[in-house]
Amino acid sequence: MKDKKILIGVSGGAAIYKTCGLIRLLKRNNAQVRVVMTQSATELISPSLFQALSGTSVATELFHSEEKGMEHIALSQWADLFIIVPATANTISKIALGIADNLLTSTVLAFPSSSPLLIAPAMNNHMWENEATQNNIKIIKNRTSYHLVGPATGLLANGQKGEGRMAEVEEIFTIAKKLI
Repeated sequence: MKDKKILIGVSGGAAIYKTCGLIRLLKRNNAQVRVVMTQSATELISPSLFQALSGTSVATELFHSEEKGMEHIALSQWADLFIIVPATANTISKIALGIADNLLTSTVLAFPSSSPLLIAPAMNNHMWENEATQNNIKIIKNRTSYHLVGPATGLLANGQKGEGRMAEVEEIFTIAKKLI
């Protein structure tokens, strides 16, 4: 991972706290890390926490940066690997359908198809099992540069047990290493 450039895309799910551990693990292995967050993710964790962990400013808005509305292009060209963690049902749907209505999904659409994109789904088991989500997962699986890790089965944020739990950070890291 030495000197590899990893872009972390964070959407607003309950598993967002696990992203901190992934960033720490990547940094410990000498990766350069940048973070892009959806607006809903910023409601759960302050971008300043990810800034402190990554050592770089966190991108949150499509048109409020030094890049003058082109930050999604700059971020997509910078990264060797893009990891979406946690990937909510909403973000997965947007990725599958090519909807680019926020900085994260615009960056995904601009990300080169020759570079790997790793998606770590995390949601309630009923949301995961929903036919719409499963159709979106099928679409994503058909893209050659897109890779999925998880979800796992276990205790979910709402106290229920089922499939939808985000993969553990170590598993995401192991797959990320293989991809780059």
